[in-house]
Amino acid sequence: ESLARHLVHEEGLDATLERVAGLACRTIGDCDAAGITLVADGKPTTAAYTDDATLPLDRSQYESGDGPCLEAYRQGKVFRVEPIDGDERWPEFARTATAHGFHSSLSLPLVVGDESLGALNLYSRSHQGYSGDDEETGMLFATQAAVAVANAQVYWSARALSEQLEEALASRDVIGQAKGIIMAQRGGGPDDAFDVLRRASQRENKKLRDVAQAVVDAASRRSVADR
Repeated sequence: ESLARHLVHEEGLDATLERVAGLACRTIGDCDAAGITLVADGKPTTAAYTDDATLPLDRSQYESGDGPCLEAYRQGKVFRVEPIDGDERWPEFARTATAHGFHSSLSLPLVVGDESLGALNLYSRSHQGYSGDDEETGMLFATQAAVAVANAQVYWSARALSEQLEEALASRDVIGQAKGIIMAQRGGGPDDAFDVLRRASQRENKKLRDVAQAVVDAASRRSVADR
């Protein structure tokens, strides 16, 4: 897991997932192409892949709403399909895979804790491309990919929160400046000045911060003109 965190920090999520897919493809069984599917808000997308040939196989599953990739994601289980043309569970996937020369597949869930994030998909042109040992090795790579995704989600959530806090602090400062200007111009206290800003915000259908910024900018222009 520390490897995944290090890679995300050093390379970014996209590059990390591409590296995981590439290493898995070179290491596991008779893999000829690999891809990583991520599911967000119920929508699957191919986030990384080693070969364009994986895309139609993934797309056929996304469009039909079924296939070993999606089942691995939904059930949190490994799905090994070989030979693909002899499997009747997912006919659309079987037709597409066979048409592109792939005859076996291994789909491994990306799971962190109780949450499933997607699947690592390994496609082979061999009719017997994978073994039980390959499933175990594949889960090591799937775990690295899952940790990388989860780590990236935590990073971006923390970054978004930080930006929201910074914006809130900036808004507070601007509103405070605007209140001071209004009190200097009209008299009254802080509550009276805030009420002026609030009414202007409602009247002009603008955010309170934007109204306050306009007051500050106008005062700044007047100050420059008076020099």
